[in-house]
Amino acid sequence: MTNGASDSTPIWQLSACELAKAIAKGDLSATDAVAASVERMRTVNGTLNAVVDDLSDAALETAAAHDKAFKHSGPLGPLHGVPVTIKENIDQKGHATPNGVAAFKDIVAPDDSPVVKNLTGAGAIVIGRTNTPEFSFRATTDNELHGRTMNPWNDWASAGGSSGGASAAVMSGMGALGHGNDIGGSLRFPAAATGATTVKPGLGRTPAYNPSAIAERGLLAQLMSVQGVIAREVKDVRLAMQSLVHYDPHDPWMVPMPFEGPVLERPIRVAFTKNTFEFDLHPAVEKALATARDALADAGYEIVETEPPLLRETAREANRCLFGETIAMLGPDIRAHGSDTIQRIFDDYTAYFEPYEGHDLLLGMAKRAHYARAWTTFLAEYPLMLTPFLPHPTYAWDRDAQGLEGVIEVLGAGVYSYSMNYMGLPAGIVSANANDGLPVGVQIVGRRWREDLILDACEAIEDRVGIMANELFNRKSAI
Repeated sequence: MTNGASDSTPIWQLSACELAKAIAKGDLSATDAVAASVERMRTVNGTLNAVVDDLSDAALETAAAHDKAFKHSGPLGPLHGVPVTIKENIDQKGHATPNGVAAFKDIVAPDDSPVVKNLTGAGAIVIGRTNTPEFSFRATTDNELHGRTMNPWNDWASAGGSSGGASAAVMSGMGALGHGNDIGGSLRFPAAATGATTVKPGLGRTPAYNPSAIAERGLLAQLMSVQGVIAREVKDVRLAMQSLVHYDPHDPWMVPMPFEGPVLERPIRVAFTKNTFEFDLHPAVEKALATARDALADAGYEIVETEPPLLRETAREANRCLFGETIAMLGPDIRAHGSDTIQRIFDDYTAYFEPYEGHDLLLGMAKRAHYARAWTTFLAEYPLMLTPFLPHPTYAWDRDAQGLEGVIEVLGAGVYSYSMNYMGLPAGIVSANANDGLPVGVQIVGRRWREDLILDACEAIEDRVGIMANELFNRKSAI
């Protein structure tokens, strides 16, 4: 039996697209795919600590059931037999949803969240649940409940946060897809840190709901937080997103519409900026941006160097509002149940971002429309924009716990990250360079509902640069 790619490629290294195709053709079984990922998980997870709830036994049983169903009626869906992981801050029936907090370890989900339903409904099989920092509110993944998740490239670098477990799992071969979410960069920080790829969906694109929740999230959290996936290849993000956008009525913000939008007139105009404002632009990031720009130009895009509208102001307002709401609504839980580390980090967040309170918070949230309007009109002229993600390459794993300067370097400098959440715009990450053996990501921002255009552009860059996971797998020192 062949593995659907080349006989020499281990099954756990195959992309989600390759696995789905091979399984649908009968070249592989769901059991083959899941067993290979489970074996890989059991081999490397002890070092990486990416998966914190091992569901391999149940996954193998599900794979056997999928194989039985396949014999009678063919694939159960486009992700039939593809092994995936689920981040531990969304509900999966019968499993804990601790959100990285030891005090919440006994919160057991009464039902699946829509993301789990959509992925498994498409035929995917969950092999484990992945780590997240406390309250999912750090750009690195560490907590007192499960400990630190390692970056597969080396033990100095952060795996990113808050979906660091998802990115480390995917990039090391523990599943072809990793679910994650993003309120200020939690899909994109890990993708950039590990060399994975992702698209942060726009507001209303993917469903979000936790049946275990006893209260609704703050309004700004509802507007900024989205569900998505991290993968090793752009085509896998696209494949997963096509199933993830399945409508679920539990999310009142979700809009049911096709994933692929109408074809735009060519050439598509791409705005381009290297501006990192008060933060120094690292040469490796500048090189990555140049590489990405040239790749897009060669792929037929029209590149126009221009400044984004009100970007720095948008980023400042985003965090003053988000942290104002977070401290008002989550502050008591953070003080009661958070570690000393997360409490010190929140003190630094407060010192740097100066969160709004009371009437000022209401005014700040109202002004969100002003910034969003500036960008939607800008994107009417430029459907895509190539930007830095961070002004520097991957940071040390505990940099945000090293005082105010560390918080500024890790999160404060991410002005192109949280600003997109604030305005509800989609944004993708793809690697376009390497620095000292670590990947360097760039960001593509797009119009609302046009994640497909973002992925097209990311794929053009990936075609030029290559798939970072292949370099990782080929390293003699690789995990």
